[in-house]
Amino acid sequence: MTRARSRGVTVPGRAVWIDGRIVRGDDAVVSVFDRGTRDGGGLFETLRVYGGRPFAWQRHLERLVLSAAVLGFPVPPSPAELAEGVRGLLAEQSLADAVVRITVTRGIAGGRPTRVGAWIDAESTGSRLWAGTRTGRASAITSPLAFEPGWLGAHKTTSRMAWDLAREQARAAHADEALLLSPAGHVLEGAASNVFVVRGGGLLTPPLSQHVLPGVTRALVFGLAAQLRLRCDEAILTRADLDRADEILLTNSVQEVLALATLDGRGLPSRGIGERLRAAYRETVAAER
Repeated sequence: MTRARSRGVTVPGRAVWIDGRIVRGDDAVVSVFDRGTRDGGGLFETLRVYGGRPFAWQRHLERLVLSAAVLGFPVPPSPAELAEGVRGLLAEQSLADAVVRITVTRGIAGGRPTRVGAWIDAESTGSRLWAGTRTGRASAITSPLAFEPGWLGAHKTTSRMAWDLAREQARAAHADEALLLSPAGHVLEGAASNVFVVRGGGLLTPPLSQHVLPGVTRALVFGLAAQLRLRCDEAILTRADLDRADEILLTNSVQEVLALATLDGRGLPSRGIGERLRAAYRETVAAER
């Protein structure tokens, strides 16, 4: 990959779609006056592309548009324009299997009408997979910091310092992910994933009323569980539920459905249901291609 130089800092040279244009390196810039840059006023969606086709595209775009409406963003680019941007970006980089991130911001204040900022970037899938996803030995820690997402936690905003710090804790512990607990000790989600506990042959996951992210893969797991005749319900979960779990599953659009091998260094008894759900998920992906 070619890389550009910017004031002594190495800048990725890969292509990026910004406001309708594909640019590279130092040309991939956003105004410092954009409220996404200044205030973290942005929304994003991350999704996987399999064989040149974005998976669960409509679900991701619906979540983006709904959050933009709820949070009072200017109207984002149309799904058709974003889809064309993704196609052009994948072609520019000769990518068939990729992870794509779509970001929209609240734009620069003062214009009438105010226009959002928007950009799309794409990387090869392999560069975004956790070590545990590749090896089948995924690990997680429970973050020692109490976590309070608040009502904004239900939206995938770019203001993610708390989540990012938890991920850094996981990396420092040589783990793939960090699980977040509330001050009351309730399990919420992972720093970049939703969480399911398997106990007695059924699945439990924290309710959306706790302001966890309504993950696209989380929603798909409910449907897949029904197909496999597995119980799947929302429930308040505690650290004790993690300790008693037969399996703990993490879900997101990049890692798919991932059964943990260890939590805080302790081995999990089983991964069987997670493996069944992962296989069913991949069948769904193949059927959509």
